[in-house]
Amino acid sequence: MVPELPPLPALTRAEGEFVDAYLEVVDLLGRINPSRTLHTYGALRAAQALVGRATALREALTVMHVRGEAEVHAETLARALRVLDGERRAERVTVPGTRAS
Repeated sequence: MVPELPPLPALTRAEGEFVDAYLEVVDLLGRINPSRTLHTYGALRAAQALVGRATALREALTVMHVRGEAEVHAETLARALRVLDGERRAERVTVPGTRAS
């Protein structure tokens, strides 16, 4: 049986788009990471897609700013990132540690 995930915290539409676009950027950066990728073509495709997702991220933040959402509620957004598996997804962006022999 699959464990039930906690519900996402209440987010504005722009906050939801911010979180979604951020995670998409993280996923793409993980595919580009030279310490983890195996083929240039996959990394190239991810780099090409990164431009569009970075634009979506910028647009979500612009909408938040224009609507007067001047503060980023980091604790709430961190909860949303955890529910959406953000910690595991962000691990792919880091350089893997060396293994002790």
